[in-house]
Amino acid sequence: MEEWKEYRLGDLINISSGFAYKGEFIGNGENYLLGMGCVSFRDTFLVSGIRPYSGDAPDRYLAYSGDIVLATRQQSDNLPILGMPAIIPKKYDGHKMIIGANLYKVQNNSDFSNEYIYWLMKSPAYVHHIKSCQTGTTVRMITKANIEDFTFLAPQKETRDKIAQFFWNIENKIELNRRINENLEQQAQALFKSWFVDNSNPNWNEITLSEIASFIGGYSYKGKELADSSNIAMATIKNFGRNGGFKADGFKDINPSAKLKEYHNVDLFDILVAHTDVTQNADIIGNAELLLTCGKYDSVIFSMDLVKVTPKKNFPYRFLLAAMLKNKYFKKHCLGYVNGTTVLHLDKKALPEFETKIPSASEAKWMNCVLASYYKRIAEILQENDRLINLRDTLLPKLMSGKLRFSEIETEDSSALKD
Repeated sequence: MEEWKEYRLGDLINISSGFAYKGEFIGNGENYLLGMGCVSFRDTFLVSGIRPYSGDAPDRYLAYSGDIVLATRQQSDNLPILGMPAIIPKKYDGHKMIIGANLYKVQNNSDFSNEYIYWLMKSPAYVHHIKSCQTGTTVRMITKANIEDFTFLAPQKETRDKIAQFFWNIENKIELNRRINENLEQQAQALFKSWFVDNSNPNWNEITLSEIASFIGGYSYKGKELADSSNIAMATIKNFGRNGGFKADGFKDINPSAKLKEYHNVDLFDILVAHTDVTQNADIIGNAELLLTCGKYDSVIFSMDLVKVTPKKNFPYRFLLAAMLKNKYFKKHCLGYVNGTTVLHLDKKALPEFETKIPSASEAKWMNCVLASYYKRIAEILQENDRLINLRDTLLPKLMSGKLRFSEIETEDSSALKD
């Protein structure tokens, strides 16, 4: 039996604070400033956390591909990112990456690989340790000492490297699937543009959206209905990516009350539109997405921040309808109906008053069929990622704690990792 030894994280790494940057330099320049937005409980690194920066910083605040950064604080109502790591991908080689003030940089001084340390910091034992150390209520924080004091058991280097590579293979497959889906989405939008913009038929009828679709408001829930674990998920604005796309990790577990109605349920390929937004740039409001996965849940409902758009019997082409709402013309239309300051709201008139042209029934049926093949393939890939994420999250605590030895799984064929 392979011997596992106890280690203290602070004996393996050095942790340094981020750079106190100047706000006037954000928004342009060739350098990149890393903020807390690059850290996620689920993902290895989020591009949304990078901003152009025209200022400079001393070398000790710079990061490079393969380096690990940690979030030092979080708002109490955010997804759990406090103490969570992000590892900078290789695609940023050649760019000057400056670590922001709300991040720590991890410098590895051991024979532990950066990849193993990254997955160690994703393990339940580490997450539990961070939760026990955090301070603050509105804003939660941790110190360098909190991180350094984490102790854990680990196997020999050869096994550690195999474990890290195993999880990295899963992560690479997830990322490849995401890129495939981005490409499929771009192809679907290019088709829509070719039909409705580049080669639009002047004989097509112009109608308002209310003539071909119905609009259903979401479920008004109370905080006490949210749960740590449930087989029912609630779709919210957190499911909507700032740059488009539906994020399965935005679901909230919920045990809804008896006031839940049947029409609050959402099925695969239903269309949801974001009606509120907390981003000042209105990145999300007016975004439309098809529900393409239910994640790990048996059923999904949708919150009051969303509206479900359903095709009427005179236009039963949900994939074509979705493409109409996922393009920039609908988004531009919605931005003219936004009100509010801290929280943005979309006027209820926005959707019904949207004007668009519709093709003949035979053309619409053919277009819908073509688009269906794209979105059904995207759904298949998203659901494969759900299975990969479940595999990763199931094995991570077991392999990192030694409850499951890597030798027990390394000879098994993992069909989930095959293209």
